[in-house]
Amino acid sequence: MGKQVYTGRYTVENDQDIIVFIIGMRINKRYAIHKWGPVFSAMPGMIKELYENQEKLGFLSVETYFGLRTTLMVQYWRSTEDLLSYAKGEKHVTAWRNFNKKMADNDAVGFYHETYQIKSGHYESIYRNMPKFGLGKAIRHIPAGSQHHSARKRLQSAQSK
Repeated sequence: MGKQVYTGRYTVENDQDIIVFIIGMRINKRYAIHKWGPVFSAMPGMIKELYENQEKLGFLSVETYFGLRTTLMVQYWRSTEDLLSYAKGEKHVTAWRNFNKKMADNDAVGFYHETYQIKSGHYESIYRNMPKFGLGKAIRHIPAGSQHHSARKRLQSAQSK
């Protein structure tokens, strides 16, 4: 029945660089399903491929959100090189070409992405009574001890390693 909940306080080990890639779309014309539907359907095949080849591709995890008009996907990657290498791979290039054809002259849907390179020691997290989520699903999920009591301590602890 759902994901295991980790009772108590947890954080992540902050000892590796990570890439956070945010990607999504916005439905500008809700009733133009024939225009935004094909754009929306481009992503599931790529996400399946990422999970089937996680270690090889350097893909760590993803969280997906659906709003009334906007989708948001937060992906975690091992390195910039891994993300860029995947972007040049056959499946992605084919999907990207098809996507761009569907986006041409199509103001019914918008698209965005952002990429962040984050050095070890420059991120922190806390999870209380949660299943593994976000960074806690992407990298090593550990109990938060007294050295992890506050965001400041979690950042200082990571930076002192």
